[in-house]
Amino acid sequence: MKAVGYRECGTIDRNDALLDITLPDPVLGPNDVLVAVYGIGVNPVDTKIRTRRGPLEGEFAIIGWDAAGVVLSVGENVHDFKEGDEVWYAGELNRHGCNAQYQAVDARLVSRKPRSLSFADAAAMPLTFLTAWELLFERLHLSHDEQATLLITGAAGGVGSALLQLAKRCPNVTTIATASRTETQRWVKQMGADIVINHHEPLAPQLAKHNIKQVSHVASLTHTDQHFEALVELLAPFGHFALIDDPQRALDIKLLKQKSIALVWEFMFTHSLFKTADMHRQGQILREIAELTDAGQLISTRAAHFGELSAENLKHAHVLLESNQSIGKIVLDGYNVPLG
Repeated sequence: MKAVGYRECGTIDRNDALLDITLPDPVLGPNDVLVAVYGIGVNPVDTKIRTRRGPLEGEFAIIGWDAAGVVLSVGENVHDFKEGDEVWYAGELNRHGCNAQYQAVDARLVSRKPRSLSFADAAAMPLTFLTAWELLFERLHLSHDEQATLLITGAAGGVGSALLQLAKRCPNVTTIATASRTETQRWVKQMGADIVINHHEPLAPQLAKHNIKQVSHVASLTHTDQHFEALVELLAPFGHFALIDDPQRALDIKLLKQKSIALVWEFMFTHSLFKTADMHRQGQILREIAELTDAGQLISTRAAHFGELSAENLKHAHVLLESNQSIGKIVLDGYNVPLG
């Protein structure tokens, strides 16, 4: 099969940072579905893994954890899918990713994709909407009828775009998005933000203009170490603080004590890395997201389409992500994308 991969981890400006290669087709396990990949989403985790984790000696690493495609065959233990089903998924961090012609993926992580979306537009959603769903409803424990004020830092990215849409389904939640550029501010409003403030300026005075002194929940999506103290100051007693990024310096969690603030981390791959008993829940969540999308209650967060999968096009996507200037999600067509 055709694929894009690398032999050594490193910076994206290397000539061999990403290469067009040919590999044997994936081996189908008993719990897997084999998928012809038609649409691919690109995420910051792709760039992190590319710079930090190399393959075994003599092999290639294949990354990418957002895909939509068509089932070619199913393992002996799989009964929920059949050949020809159109599906989407985020996959597993410790298996070959979706930057390839075909991918074998555990069926518990898969659902049928939204009928209303193209494969590329669908591929923009699984990883970020799973992350947002788990963060919002399972880590922050927000309920649909709860009165809450949610502050989302770095809200113009993929996860923020998903969070804003999901939070809008909770009628008593006020969403505050941080965005610093005109285009990102416009984007988060389109995604459903009630209030937009600039994370390059002090947060409290901006919220005071909206008569907000405290927030009940924080979703810190990027640069948590830079904003930690200000965010803790804004949180109400017994508030909830969730993060997804990798802080570059230690967080002083003692600041949370007097307010009894709960600190939680969301990592979408925990279920598949540890084969948790509820691993199948991710497939169920994706099915719910697909139904909401087909009902017009959620939209794809695709903001840029970089053409067909190739080393050159994927490099362009990684460069944009590493610039911290991207909005929403970047997608590509797979090698198998149907014409017309």
